Amino acid sequence: MTERIAGVAIPEGRMVAEATDLVRDAAPPLLFHHSRRVYLFGMLQGRLRGLAPDPELLYVGAMFHDLGLTEKYRTETQRFEVDGADEARRFLASYGIPGESLRRVWTSIALHTTPGIPEHMEPEVALVTAGVETDVLGIGYHELDSALIEAVVAAHPRPDFKRQILAAFTDGFKDRPDTTFGTVNADVLAHFAPGFTRTDFVDVIRNNAWPE
Repeated sequence: MTERIAGVAIPEGRMVAEATDLVRDAAPPLLFHHSRRVYLFGMLQGRLRGLAPDPELLYVGAMFHDLGLTEKYRTETQRFEVDGADEARRFLASYGIPGESLRRVWTSIALHTTPGIPEHMEPEVALVTAGVETDVLGIGYHELDSALIEAVVAAHPRPDFKRQILAAFTDGFKDRPDTTFGTVNADVLAHFAPGFTRTDFVDVIRNNAWPE
C-alpha cells in the first residue's frame, strides 16, 4: 500500500527505497527527517502553486539536498549544495535516468540556498527550494492548512529544530568558509564561527588585479 503523509504519496520502487536508505544511513535523524519534510512541504506548496513535479525526481532532490553536510559525502573545496547535487546525479545516473532529469535534480539541490531564482525554473527545482524555505525559514507556512503541517510533523518530528539545524550548517561548512561567499551560508558563520570574516564583494572588485 502506498505510504501517504498529509495526503501526499511517497513514491514507490527500488530507486526511492535505495535513496531513502542511503540518506538514513549517511545523515543523522535531524537531516533525515528534515529532508523528508522538504519533500512533503514541496509537494504541498506545489499544489498551491499549480505545479506538477515528477514525484521521484522531487523526492531524490529533497532527500539528497543536505548530503553535503554529512561526513560521508562532504568535500573540502566546494559548496555543500554541490556535494549533494553531485551525489544525486551519480545516484540517478546509476538507474539510467536521462540527462535532462539529471540536470533538473542537480540544479534543484545546487540552488536551494539561492533565493529568487529557483521559483522561475522547472517544478522540481522550484519545489525543493519551496520545501526548504517552508521547513527552515517558515516561508509559506501560513499558506498551508494547519492540519497538513501537523500531519507532516507527526510523521517527521522537528524537536529543537532551529538550534540543531543551525549547528548542522555551522559544522557542515565552517572548515571551508570560502565556499560561503555570495550565499546565505555566510550569515551562519558570521553568527557561529569565531574569527570568521565574510568576503566582501565590493572589496573584491576594488582590490582585484585590474589596474584601473
